[in-house]
Amino acid sequence: MKLTTEGVARLKLPAGKSDKIFWDDALPAFGLRIQGARKSWVVQYRAKGAATQRRLSFATAEQLSLPDARKEAGRLLAEVRLGHDPAGDKRKRIEAAREARDAPSPITLGEAAKRFLARAETRLRPKSLRELRRYLLVHWAPLHKAGLTKLTRADVAKRLGEIEGGFAANRARAALSALYAWAIGEGLADMNPVIGTNRATDEVQRDRVLTDAELKLVWDCAGDGDYGAIVRLLIVTGQRREEVGAMAWGEVDLDKATWTIPATRSKNRRAHDVPLSGEALAILAGVPRRDERELLFGSREGPFSGWSKAKRELGAAIAKAGGKVEAWRLHDCRRTAATRMIDLGVQPHVVEAVLNHVSGHKAGVAGIYNRAVYANEKRQALDLWAERMRVITGRASNVVAMGRRG
Repeated sequence: MKLTTEGVARLKLPAGKSDKIFWDDALPAFGLRIQGARKSWVVQYRAKGAATQRRLSFATAEQLSLPDARKEAGRLLAEVRLGHDPAGDKRKRIEAAREARDAPSPITLGEAAKRFLARAETRLRPKSLRELRRYLLVHWAPLHKAGLTKLTRADVAKRLGEIEGGFAANRARAALSALYAWAIGEGLADMNPVIGTNRATDEVQRDRVLTDAELKLVWDCAGDGDYGAIVRLLIVTGQRREEVGAMAWGEVDLDKATWTIPATRSKNRRAHDVPLSGEALAILAGVPRRDERELLFGSREGPFSGWSKAKRELGAAIAKAGGKVEAWRLHDCRRTAATRMIDLGVQPHVVEAVLNHVSGHKAGVAGIYNRAVYANEKRQALDLWAERMRVITGRASNVVAMGRRG
């Protein structure tokens, strides 16, 4: 029979048959094979030197229309006349792919992680590098011995489900995806098995601002050690945790009441002058200078560490005092300072300068701006906020907000 598009759509298996080929009179050795509900295009031929004929299914009726299938069949039969064996070639490709899949990977995930981290050391800030190292070397450790090219999406998804904490799983997922993106660029892998896996939880931007009562609890219960000084400085300066935790005496000019965060330590890689209010200077006055130690906080070679333990101890002190500050992080102190300064009448662009944010009219070419810009306004804003904190903690009687300018 000559196959037609309409005829192919109507063709069905004869009663009692589970497999039948309908050959095309228009092109000998080409036909439509029906097996159950499946319809596929086939060619039948005898390869050079072969004792029996071979049959090759090369596409389904859904994948190729009749005209395209007839054209492809003609190409395959032409290859046979030239001495090729399409079915044999297909079998060899399948076997080669299976051997490649089963062969040992030239590099394991653990080895790739070490190489990736070595490259990252020159690009990432210390905190970011520590976090990346933790996610790759700790969270993905159970898969370190697996070949880099052998890991499947199912392997990654299973491990993500084993990681406790939705946010931790999300960060681990992002770290592994970054590793694979680098590995593909290096020619160590051809695909990223993280693609298509699900996030453990949706992440939303935090907007937590501490109330006056919560600020007082945190301030009063922070303690007299390094951590207490850090927490209070975070509140009155509005700077980042890592910037305060790694503060060095050489960055502080007590005579000018200014702390200069060098570009190497700021998040946006730009030096930042932080005016020190009287409250901030009083906190620094209580920090003892230690022989041969340039850093203000911490007892080891590097900056302050043990954040989680210190935060738990602060939580216990707050509970002991009969108070409660729910679901808060140290970074909330920075957001609180910014929000409260605006409430006190400080203009948003001045608050941005205090926080060392570069946005709006300071972005782009104008972003490389003179650090003296807004110096007076920044000092007034932080002095105003420090005085407000004295009121909140019961150490001052009142505070007058700045007049808003149009």
